[in-house]
Amino acid sequence: MSQFLELKDFNEFSLEQLYSLLKLRCDVFIVEQECAYPDVDGLDPVAKHVLVLNDAGEIIGALRILLKYEDGDVFKIGRVIVAKEARGQGIARKLMDAALSYCAATNDDARVELQAQAYLQDFYGQCGFFAISEIYPEDGIPHVDMRLRQPPES
Repeated sequence: MSQFLELKDFNEFSLEQLYSLLKLRCDVFIVEQECAYPDVDGLDPVAKHVLVLNDAGEIIGALRILLKYEDGDVFKIGRVIVAKEARGQGIARKLMDAALSYCAATNDDARVELQAQAYLQDFYGQCGFFAISEIYPEDGIPHVDMRLRQPPES
């Protein structure tokens, strides 16, 4: 099965794609993970979205990138998701590689951070991230804050 990568602004989504993205996030983050939280948080319109689509044009993976201006420029990668039936195919890594390429091309001086579910800390470590916080509960799920690049040598 072929996979296609797309980078989109919010206003470039068709209604069908937007519905598909929100449904996927609801199916995984709210239903599968049994976590009631406000997924539609008002940040999608100001985010850059990376999508992986299958041959039929269905969204099978996605993430969003926000640029925050706090203590300098900081890219925040979030809402990283892969459809249950598409897991184990390297889609999450494809999404992260595309996001990191976008961040580097847009502002190479900006920090890149994310809030990871704790069980995914090793995966994000393989993408070049390291923990910058202790593990803490967020909406009942253990999370850890992470930043791109290795910490300074001690």
